[in-house]
Amino acid sequence: MKLSEAMEATRSLLDAPAPASITVYDADGEAVVSPVWFRLHGEAFEVVMAIDDRKLAHLERDPRCVLLIFETAPPFRGVRIRGRATLTPDLGAAARRAIATRYLGVDGGPRYADTERRAPGVVVSLPIADAVAWDLAGSIP
Repeated sequence: MKLSEAMEATRSLLDAPAPASITVYDADGEAVVSPVWFRLHGEAFEVVMAIDDRKLAHLERDPRCVLLIFETAPPFRGVRIRGRATLTPDLGAAARRAIATRYLGVDGGPRYADTERRAPGVVVSLPIADAVAWDLAGSIP
């Protein structure tokens, strides 16, 4: 089901600091899968990568990627976004700070995102329109 139809059913998953992974493709076309933090912002899913992150180099060469967000407990909902990433500088680390705060809280998030401690970042965006959601609640006995 498209996310636009399932948004309310997955809203609590997308608002939570849920596990997520991103798959990018190296120069040989091999899949490279890594855990990431994300946020839903406006009409896009966003992940921030440091400018020296190898995944970012792969995306600059080949913008195809898959972002997978999922639950590890019933009802085992999830969202898969497969598309071409848009890359934008994370000016002032605003996106990194917002995403880190989702996962580390109001004290830990800003400390983690501190530009004195971390390389500048790039926002990796994937449009909501590319998302597919699922909910296994009806399949679990």
